[in-house]
Amino acid sequence: MTSTERPLNGKVALVAGATRGAGRGIARELGAAGATVYVTGRSTRAGRSEINRPETIEETADLITEAGGTAVAVQVDHLDPAQVQALVERIDRERGRLDILVNDIWGADHLVQWHTPLWEHDLDAGLRLLRLAVESHLVTGHHALRLLVRRPGGLHVEITDGVPEYNDGHYRLTTFYDLAKTSVVRLAYALGEELRGHGCTAVALTPGFLRSEAMLETFGVTEENWRDHAAKEPAFGVSETPSYVGRAVAALATDPGVARWNGQGLSSGGLAQVYGFTDLDGSRPDVWRYLAEVEDGGRQASPDEYR
Repeated sequence: MTSTERPLNGKVALVAGATRGAGRGIARELGAAGATVYVTGRSTRAGRSEINRPETIEETADLITEAGGTAVAVQVDHLDPAQVQALVERIDRERGRLDILVNDIWGADHLVQWHTPLWEHDLDAGLRLLRLAVESHLVTGHHALRLLVRRPGGLHVEITDGVPEYNDGHYRLTTFYDLAKTSVVRLAYALGEELRGHGCTAVALTPGFLRSEAMLETFGVTEENWRDHAAKEPAFGVSETPSYVGRAVAALATDPGVARWNGQGLSSGGLAQVYGFTDLDGSRPDVWRYLAEVEDGGRQASPDEYR
């Protein structure tokens, strides 16, 4: 890839929560586009976080390097303000700028009790979920946005699950998860108002049906044979790799007119139609449109029509 094909050369990005899934895909694509990417998370080769999965921030950094980018892996617990402050001070000291902040902190799958009402859900688990999914985003934004607003043109992305129109009309199977994923959409709206005067932009962005490491494992398939599960669950036929949402973030970050999206809730599939990027296989999956038109709207259509 030549310098002209790396439109984010000279830019500095922080992907908070880049150990796996969407965060890893975003970090890799930002690095491939030329940005220097700081990747953070709790799981390292020296030890795992409480969710006890094998992916590490060093592996994410290696993927960025393999894609021709520059990566810096830093172990951070984003619920600890002192650790986040130290991270931002390090970025300032080493790079003197921050152009892209992606908040993809989650790490709470093991805490969700699906199909469980509030009064039956384990309270400690639910409150811990909200701390991981919302409080960590506030702590990170509090410290990192101070560096982002030094220069006009900065981009802040809150990663969520579900486009606003879907979340507005669908209960997300337990109160704590529902609240967590809708809260960060509102957070992006509020930050859009606060960043506007500094020439910066905030958006909420959701992937579609993500073929993350954990999702593939849950369904008992791999990236090579994932369509085997699509035969059982048609919506999975409109699923996407983590690189797809990564390319959505890269497209936003390279758009000189990105401010037109300020404060909005966006999706990888929707942005692909605007910017023209594709998933790794050349498709443009849009599961949110599939859910609205087929599963909710009653249209008779193959999932392949939405790829």
